[in-house]
Amino acid sequence: MKDFHFGDNILELLLEDGTHHLPVDPSNPQLPPLRNPDILVGENDLTALSYLHEPAVLHNLKVRFVESRIIYTYCGIILVAVNPYKQLHVYGDAIIHAYSGQNMGDMDPHIFAVAEEAYKQMPRNQKNQSIIVSGESGAGKTVSARYAMRYFAVVSKSGSKTNVEDKVLASNPITEAIGNAKTTRNDNSSRFGKYTEIGFDRRYRIIGANMRTYLLEKSRVVFQADNERNYHIFYQMCSCAHLPEFEHLRLLAADEFEYTSMGGDIRIEGVDDKKDMEETRQTFSLLGLKEDFQSDVFKVLAAILHLGNVEIRNSGDAHSSVPPGDPHLAAFCELLSASAEGLVRWLCHRRIVLVAETVVKPVPKERAVSARDALAKQIYAHLFDCIIKRINTALQVPGQQHAFIGVLDIYGFETFDINSFEQFCINYANEKLQQQFNLHVFKLEQEEYMREDIPWTLIDFYDNQPVIDLIEAKMGILDLLDEECLFPQGTDQSWLQKLFNYLDANPLFEKPRLSNEAFVIQHFADKVEYQCTGFLEKNRDALYEELVDILRDSKFPFLANFFQEEKQSSVNSKGIKVRPARPGVKAFNTETKHFNLQIVKILNSYTPIDDFEKRVTSSFVRKVQSLLHDRDGSTSQLMLDSDYRFQVTFPYRPSSQALELLQVPSSLHLGFLTRI
Repeated sequence: MKDFHFGDNILELLLEDGTHHLPVDPSNPQLPPLRNPDILVGENDLTALSYLHEPAVLHNLKVRFVESRIIYTYCGIILVAVNPYKQLHVYGDAIIHAYSGQNMGDMDPHIFAVAEEAYKQMPRNQKNQSIIVSGESGAGKTVSARYAMRYFAVVSKSGSKTNVEDKVLASNPITEAIGNAKTTRNDNSSRFGKYTEIGFDRRYRIIGANMRTYLLEKSRVVFQADNERNYHIFYQMCSCAHLPEFEHLRLLAADEFEYTSMGGDIRIEGVDDKKDMEETRQTFSLLGLKEDFQSDVFKVLAAILHLGNVEIRNSGDAHSSVPPGDPHLAAFCELLSASAEGLVRWLCHRRIVLVAETVVKPVPKERAVSARDALAKQIYAHLFDCIIKRINTALQVPGQQHAFIGVLDIYGFETFDINSFEQFCINYANEKLQQQFNLHVFKLEQEEYMREDIPWTLIDFYDNQPVIDLIEAKMGILDLLDEECLFPQGTDQSWLQKLFNYLDANPLFEKPRLSNEAFVIQHFADKVEYQCTGFLEKNRDALYEELVDILRDSKFPFLANFFQEEKQSSVNSKGIKVRPARPGVKAFNTETKHFNLQIVKILNSYTPIDDFEKRVTSSFVRKVQSLLHDRDGSTSQLMLDSDYRFQVTFPYRPSSQALELLQVPSSLHLGFLTRI
């Protein structure tokens, strides 16, 4: 085909189905990306491609996945995985042993190769390691994290009688039962973030584990969108309602409880909730969580389901009421040993403290329903934290931890037909993760070269700091949201109007053309429209003190202990106890502030694998340059770290002689570099 020259108004392309003439603007030609040679298509490392752009990456992944049935591909030290949405037989113990002891580029790309690299770097560099599993919702992050932990359990057998490796793996069915749910994108979607630290002794054998959890989606307990489900554990329990040990819980079928039937279809194709319940109970036992603890957990879960069925009526004149003898109210109060009279009173009334007196005021049905749902969410959040705490206790064994490998499995980027507060927090978390990736892969490396005055062509990359500033800077989205939550008369609409007033000039923020109840953010991954409805309520996460007092006074110690820690304080980090505050004094911590502290902690604990920095230092590059500085020209030379498949560009200034004739002194120990 004829080469394109600037000034031409036609570009001739040779397509697979024949020649195509593409008109271009001679003054500003927008040429299509260059295609890689056929010999490179299907490469197992994207950095080996001659042209590394989005179409080339997608085409290479497609060829490997569709033609070769391969789901894994490297991109330097990063592993790219394509979810096959079916079980593959590539995770057995024989495969684990095949990857054990191998360098990352020696065998085909695999999650086990990444796990082996972390396990190997830990003793080599005397540094703790972390593996970040990121991607869109439904990408397969939870399964990948599970396989990474299984790898460590197999290759680092402790030989002790505590079966600590089995316990580490056994924690997964429990955390998935109480923290995973069916969404429109994924039948087993993690609705919380999890950072698991697997501890090793001085001989690098597993000695224990510890989990930290983040941003549990509490709203799912009381609301599910169409074709979605609540947390798996509720359906597992309902499937076992007929068993003698569950009869006292007065359970019904899942489609008869409000909190488990909102999404419509209560079943997941190919999933047996009853069988999963057996596994959940078995793993509770394996972790040493006895029958009495399990019984207490199931009582609280059943009570939450009954609470959702408590009927709240509109009694007129902004009043609400609960019918006498409501069977679900009776079941809730019996299971949790709580006062039925007190619960009804403080669901349907609110205490207001004035300067001279205290007034009890009826509330309309909508406020009473919100109070009921807030109570259910808070009970579930406390129960979730309690179970995680007990699991962590079970995963600790006697002995001194020498090092750890952390595995981070956190929400993927989400964009649905309707996006609300939950998607906003999830996508904000992913922006912070993307920033961390940019920091270690691009920013720090290039800043080091600039500090050392090394000639360097800056790599252009998408810096997502502007969108993070839009969200978290002063007078940004979060700041305005927290401010609006302080005003008793604040509404979602008044907050949205402030966003339009303050952020209209920001190019990453938009007002939708067809809606006055939404706003749009241009995230690094996609443009997302968020519905403002519910943002203030979910951020306040208001739980009134009178209802907390009802549960604190419960005769059921397991439940009462959840709320004892709040006794001395009017502030709860995950909710609020409403008392009139002096003007200008914040009476609560909002959900977004609590989440922001969590995400900062977890990102600061991330340590990337950075062995290459020790192999090729900036002073090493300067030494190469000093030997070659008197040569003319400006052509860069690309070299490859043959052990780690990591590309390096040295800004040589060679003469017009062929680069192959360039002699590099052997004293520089370039044996591990190969010209490409």
